[in-house]
Amino acid sequence: MNTAVAQPAPPAPPLPAPFARGLAAGKNLFVISSDEALLAQEAADALRLAARELGFTERQWFMVSGAHFKWGEVLASGNALSLFADKQMLDIRIPSGKPGKDGGEALQQLAAQLAGNPDTLALISLPRLDQQGKKSAWFLALQSAGVLLDIPVVERRALPQWIAQRLAQQGQSAIAGQEGERSLQWMADRLEGNLLAAHQEIMKLALLYPAGALSFEQISASVASVARYDVFKLSEAVLGGQVLRTQRMLAGLQAEGEAEVLVHWALAEDIRALHRVRLALDAGQPLPAAMAAARVWGAKQKLIERLAPRLQLAQTTALLHAAGQVDGIVKGLRQKEWPSNGWAALQRLALQLCLAAAPA
Repeated sequence: MNTAVAQPAPPAPPLPAPFARGLAAGKNLFVISSDEALLAQEAADALRLAARELGFTERQWFMVSGAHFKWGEVLASGNALSLFADKQMLDIRIPSGKPGKDGGEALQQLAAQLAGNPDTLALISLPRLDQQGKKSAWFLALQSAGVLLDIPVVERRALPQWIAQRLAQQGQSAIAGQEGERSLQWMADRLEGNLLAAHQEIMKLALLYPAGALSFEQISASVASVARYDVFKLSEAVLGGQVLRTQRMLAGLQAEGEAEVLVHWALAEDIRALHRVRLALDAGQPLPAAMAAARVWGAKQKLIERLAPRLQLAQTTALLHAAGQVDGIVKGLRQKEWPSNGWAALQRLALQLCLAAAPA
């Protein structure tokens, strides 16, 4: 039976280096762009704490939602002197990342206003933007006038190291050697895609055990399975030939109630891309041209660049045919020699692609 161990409160999150440099340089406009809610929240908390220490003790909070948001109130606040303190902070959150035409114009005005108002500091929180969003006039104005902190998603391959760093912050670690590596990988499998829950589980270890090295038994007895899987991350596992991870992700997606047709679409898109690249290679095109013609870019690019040249056209054709059969199954049709259950058929299709993608 575990006995709870009294632990000191975890330290406040450190101020991100770009924000520290910005404050030192007298900047008063800060932007966080991230899809990792935990890391974005920690960065915002650290900036608020640093701002209070600099005298920005009054805070006004705005949540931008809907087409009828009153941007005039934001502009008025940014242009006004604080009523109750020497300095004020504007905390503006735009969950959609799309302020609209009026909002875009207002953000550009706000960036210009803040340049002449050192008694007001603004923090604007956004999700990660696509390329079109990053080229918008309002975002370029914010980026030019202020300090941008772009926080990437913690990918599965980086999750064990992230967990180790978080354990170290509270004076703990996985035991050295292979057992420790096993512990970190085991935790990553159960915490993937849910960084907020991962943070909670790591903090729970500090409550249960004293500082020092943790055995696999201690970790496994504490950490719950709170993984959340994203159908668009499935490609990474499947095209990487990671059979066990693929099976775990599919089981998780099924348990979370994901639509079978969406999972099939993700798998079929990967297969179609591989087939198009293989056709182009067989037609004599170099790999870069084949990739461009098949419209393969982003996170999938390296995976398909590695895989397509070593597959034969007969293999990609067979996978394409299998994807067509599973398309019928998830829509309620029966296919000869295939499971009638949609999820079982998806598991089989994913396994076929995994085995084709697995290193020799």
